[in-house]
Amino acid sequence: MGSTEDLDYPQIIVQYSNGFLISKVMFTACELGVFDLLLESGKPLSSDAIAAGLGASIMGMKRLLDACVGLKLLAVELTQEGALYRNTEISNIYLTKSSPKSQYHIMMYYSNTVYLCWQYLADAVREGRNQYERAFGVSSKDPFGAMYRSDEEMLKFMAGQNSVWSICGRDVLAAFDLSPFTQIYDLGGGGGALAQECVSLYPNSTVTIYDLPKVVQVAKEQFVSPEERQIAFHEGDFFNDSIPEAELYILSKILHDWDDDKCKQLLAKVYKACKPGGGVLLVESLLHEDKSGPVATQLYSMNMLVQTEGKERTAAEYSKLLEAAGFGVIQVKRTGNLYDAVLGRK
Repeated sequence: MGSTEDLDYPQIIVQYSNGFLISKVMFTACELGVFDLLLESGKPLSSDAIAAGLGASIMGMKRLLDACVGLKLLAVELTQEGALYRNTEISNIYLTKSSPKSQYHIMMYYSNTVYLCWQYLADAVREGRNQYERAFGVSSKDPFGAMYRSDEEMLKFMAGQNSVWSICGRDVLAAFDLSPFTQIYDLGGGGGALAQECVSLYPNSTVTIYDLPKVVQVAKEQFVSPEERQIAFHEGDFFNDSIPEAELYILSKILHDWDDDKCKQLLAKVYKACKPGGGVLLVESLLHEDKSGPVATQLYSMNMLVQTEGKERTAAEYSKLLEAAGFGVIQVKRTGNLYDAVLGRK
């Protein structure tokens, strides 16, 4: 005879099965501009008014709004004139485009790019490689060539990464006292959001964003103002080009893109370039040592399978990679947020 806990299993299976539907409701409301319209209106609106404002069907919008209420993304008030909808605090902060902590861009990237790769997750598991060829008809041999397959796609990716650092960048940069390091290189720094957080937190530092020439150009044009004197740029491919000398190197969500051999190759170059007494800060989502969680990190690792050549790792695995390159005095700090920090010293 089964325990009463067995009664929870059907609900758990249904909940997991509905995960795709739940995320798509949120992505669609963002894409259509539901949260932005309600923020701009400054007052609750009827489903008819929202549908008219966004050029959508009344029937479809009503169902979308009610689903968002069920997900706590919207609130509804029943009046004599009918149901009136408004944003919740969560949607105002994270789902409107104008919010400093907006996650709109990363959601659009997941909805329009990542989900297409995930359609072929079974193939990725069978073959052990990313799925750009099936999803987009481009070669999977160069993950970032596939990821940056168009200027539009590259811009979407960079904006999405920037939005992530708006909510957890400060946590990883404050995990250790980085104030002794005044000359910092952010390798693969992309749109510059982490560099901006860094110079804000450590005003005596200068940060150079080292990235591919086309990424640097977009960062300069779209994301980093020329007035930000503490941020500089260096164009290059850190696997094939030299890495300039610095006191600290930041590798944020870089090593998880690559296999162990590529990671060792890059860290060896960083160690050689690093000033004595300097270090490297790894910003990654850490698995538990027995790899039993966290669930979010396990899912990120599945995403690395469908999109890159890499995987998520444990703190011990990252420490081993750092030690192989020559780094010592390795410290690990779990932030309690999306990403954690590992600091290795030369």
